[in-house]
Amino acid sequence: MSLLVVLAALVFLMLVAYRGYSVILFAPVAALGAVLLTDPGLVAPMFTGLFMDRMVGFLKLYFPVFLLGAVFGKLIELAGFSKSIVAATIGLVGRSRAILAIVLVCALLTYGGVSLFVVVFAVYPFAAELFRQSDIPKRLIPGTIALGAFTFTMDALPGTPQIQNIIPTTFFETNAWAAPWLGTLGALFVLAAGLAYLESRRRRAAAAGEGYGSDLSNEPAPFRGERLAHPLLALLPLVVVGVLNFALTQAIPRWYGASHSFVPAAVGEAKPVVQEVARLAAIWAVEGALLAGIACVLVFGWRAVRASFAEGSKTAVGGALLASMNTASEYGFGAVIAALPGFLVVADALRAIPNPLVNEAVSVTALAGITGSASGGMSIALAAMADTFVRNAQAAGIPMEVLHRVAAMASGGMDTLPHNGAVITLLAVTGLTHRQSYRDIFAITLIKTLAVFVVIATYYATGLV
Repeated sequence: MSLLVVLAALVFLMLVAYRGYSVILFAPVAALGAVLLTDPGLVAPMFTGLFMDRMVGFLKLYFPVFLLGAVFGKLIELAGFSKSIVAATIGLVGRSRAILAIVLVCALLTYGGVSLFVVVFAVYPFAAELFRQSDIPKRLIPGTIALGAFTFTMDALPGTPQIQNIIPTTFFETNAWAAPWLGTLGALFVLAAGLAYLESRRRRAAAAGEGYGSDLSNEPAPFRGERLAHPLLALLPLVVVGVLNFALTQAIPRWYGASHSFVPAAVGEAKPVVQEVARLAAIWAVEGALLAGIACVLVFGWRAVRASFAEGSKTAVGGALLASMNTASEYGFGAVIAALPGFLVVADALRAIPNPLVNEAVSVTALAGITGSASGGMSIALAAMADTFVRNAQAAGIPMEVLHRVAAMASGGMDTLPHNGAVITLLAVTGLTHRQSYRDIFAITLIKTLAVFVVIATYYATGLV
């Protein structure tokens, strides 16, 4: 019965998300409904002591990354840098290869530090124009953007500043560049398999005589072209973010040591604030790199940004709040579910998996699916099981870097179920429905889940890290 309660809460949350309702509102409803069916007396204590506590704890650590990423992406858009990058990429690969062009643009932006939520807004107008000119069905746009923004640059490529690659650093004391060879191999697998799938879908539609479509929702005005910044100048802020992220990742532990404390200026006696630098260095590095990227855009694109900076920054802040609150609310949902007896049934089944890396991969991707959030599911899994993962890995002689990369990639596995916040945002922006486009998003989900096990097999076969 306890397992059925957990499954019912998950199905309910997926259903309301599929229908377009806000997970910020319904995640606590689903979580507390499960508590009500389990132990009614725990509803209020669970809400305040667990749901809100974990939700706020997530925001405390990661909201600055969401905020700076959204502002950086918005400034890239306002300065015309994103348009310049899109135009240059199209010129490089050709308009006949629209799917490849959009995937590369999304990958470049996300690997440069732009929030994947921001990438959806920034790239969609150009994807729509390019697909329209190439007469490719619009329903393939969500799958294309998902491949470029939600997969290999989110959690596989070493050094990516996306939150899914940062969270493991606080549990394994690694950095964003962990297991570079395994991460690169996994990224290439996802890219090749994903492109092959989308191209097969395009060819099948062409053979059936299906074009871009008509009577569509939320269609952007066709891109007419304008005077754009030089592509190399447009790329500069992205390069700054990537390089500085790497440099700060190396430098911060040397500057602060293993831990750092300070005494707040206060009347009377104050306790020192002690922070473990190893758990925070990667987060500080990404924040510093994004600040430098924002400054770079303002220096070289201020003339274009100036007129819309006030409204654009408000939009970015709103987007960051929505994205972070979606994830934090799902994190709170997952934390409550993890505290219920039904979760113990799931956890015990997962712990029964003997192989340390397979155990970690299945645990993280299962919880990412339950919560509908890569970062939320991974945070819950690592908070509950990281010590076990580390102990088993050390006994098997597995480096912490491999644990980091497997956890990050597994979080981006089954996370994109229908109630996932990024999926909901992507479909809303493109004006499409789950029924029209979720099939392709789910196919990409299966490919990126398979990639985790390809990486694990490669590690065991070669010892490559």
